[in-house]
Amino acid sequence: MTRTATDDGARLRPLPTGAAPLLVRAGQAVHAGRRLGDLVPRRPEGITGHQWSAATREEFDLVVCAADTGVPLFAVRIGPAAPAGSAGQRAERMRDAVCAAVGLPVLRIESPTVRATDHGRRIVAYVIDARAYAGSAPGAEPDTGQDDPPVGFRDIVGQLPDGRTGAVNDLGALARAAAVDAYVSRQLVDPIVRGLHVRWADGAAEGWSWVEVEPGRCLVERVTVREHRFRSGVDAARLAEDLAALAIGDRLPAPDAGGTALVGRDELRRDILALRARRDELSGGFAFDHLCVD
Repeated sequence: MTRTATDDGARLRPLPTGAAPLLVRAGQAVHAGRRLGDLVPRRPEGITGHQWSAATREEFDLVVCAADTGVPLFAVRIGPAAPAGSAGQRAERMRDAVCAAVGLPVLRIESPTVRATDHGRRIVAYVIDARAYAGSAPGAEPDTGQDDPPVGFRDIVGQLPDGRTGAVNDLGALARAAAVDAYVSRQLVDPIVRGLHVRWADGAAEGWSWVEVEPGRCLVERVTVREHRFRSGVDAARLAEDLAALAIGDRLPAPDAGGTALVGRDELRRDILALRARRDELSGGFAFDHLCVD
């Protein structure tokens, strides 16, 4: 169960149950734009004053609470990764330290294209449904100890919005359909949105998606998913790849805005080879050797 208090008295502050949520789903209320200081009223033991001051100013795009009590269950941050060594990265680390101290799970999605304003509601609804399907009760710890369902949430097959049969819980499904339409209208030279996904030894999951727009030139998206004391209900690496495909769909109407957005196919292949060369740093290895063949 999600911890709501620590030995030193620091606790997660329930949000007012009368506050108008962005979304209510499966007994959980989703609120937008909350600072960490709104959720944690006092400095936990082991957190320095400097860490506390910096962390409490950090804002979550979405906070999911129990609808009946307002107790925060998990928080979501979506947007570009902070540059390495930047003040933003240091503030994120301090925020993570406070969240760990009070037991607040966090889902972090790093992408230059996927944004909370455009995609947050859909993503959090997806995660709530996936967690419910996987048997994760609201506020449950990441490892529930329950057996996985016979068919994973991501692999449920049904009718897609365009009438085809496919994986109905693929967040990239609409982008894949849009790519086919763009190919038919001669906006792309290949209708297939391709991709890969890996999980790093530190737990971060990374997904890539790409589509060939012009001969030898591709539109590429990469997304990183970090689950801090959290489980999304689907494999985080596949979620990252699906989100990268979703981002491809957002950019299809103007895939080469400014004439510099596309990546050469040879450059993309070199990047994939470089990723494969780091297989020792991956958890579960590299399953995409077929992409490295000439």
